[in-house]
Amino acid sequence: MIKLRNTTPELDAIQREAVAWVQRLVSGEATAEDAAALKRWRAENPAHARAFTAASSAWSDVASAGPDLHRDGRTATETLVRLRRQTVNRRAFLGGGVAAAAVATYGVIRPPLDLWPSFTQLQADYRTATGEQRTITLAGDIAVQMNSQTSLALRNGEGSQGRVELISGEASFTLPEVAGRGLAVLAADGRTLATDAKFDVRHLTRGADSAVYVTCFEGGVKVEHQAGRATIAAGQQLSYGARGLGQVTAIDPESASNWSRGIVVFRATPLLDALEEINRYRPGRIVVLNAELAQKRITGRFRIDQMNSILARLEQAVDAHVRTLPGGLALLS
Repeated sequence: MIKLRNTTPELDAIQREAVAWVQRLVSGEATAEDAAALKRWRAENPAHARAFTAASSAWSDVASAGPDLHRDGRTATETLVRLRRQTVNRRAFLGGGVAAAAVATYGVIRPPLDLWPSFTQLQADYRTATGEQRTITLAGDIAVQMNSQTSLALRNGEGSQGRVELISGEASFTLPEVAGRGLAVLAADGRTLATDAKFDVRHLTRGADSAVYVTCFEGGVKVEHQAGRATIAAGQQLSYGARGLGQVTAIDPESASNWSRGIVVFRATPLLDALEEINRYRPGRIVVLNAELAQKRITGRFRIDQMNSILARLEQAVDAHVRTLPGGLALLS
């Protein structure tokens, strides 16, 4: 049984355990074993599934409310205490078999606001936790550097061409020149093809939106998407998504590869955009509570392995008040 790190007397035992599961998931340390254990716990009792659904919803309310949370004067603790009322209100429609089955998969198959890895991400062949970076080798000589919160799966190749899928996150691929051999990196609804090259693929989602960025550092790569095909050379970047293929743009190779050296750099970046990146490296989530603060710009150089200390720097940089909560949640106001 997983234990709650912050007791809340207003919640019953099952609700407290459900909150503890959510805290584990947002910690950035959840594993495939944790996902399997959570699946078993939810299946043990319909009340477990209902409580986890309510806990997930309450946690995402805190992360998404932002200015509304600030304007209404509600606190994160009050939001979590609403679990009891939410659970009672939902019993009427959760009693049916179809609804109960739907609840049984909520929060693991599709986590609210991507606050924790989905079951698909946890089942990847290679995966990095929040704040972790890792280098692996494929097919004996293809070097792959994985950034934080990255899930990579091996797929069946076609002839001499290897295939991997970047389920989510960011990875750098370095291929030596080998006659007749190549690599295809699948991401969302497109793929990147290379033979002798060094390139990055970044696949991030924001709600229902998904965008893929391909950056070439050495050699050249081909990008194929249902909207068309394009080739990019060293020093160029191309994106694709629901709107099709983007324009080929020139990039600064040093800036584009900062993450591979364990560095994140912001240059007059709106706080809201900066936090989207910071939240990839820090367990939990940092939330801005008002629109004016969200548009303040920050400039700075941060080490990925020191993101736990970033709150103090943000507090000084944008003159904000920071309130920390269980599960790595932090509110800026």
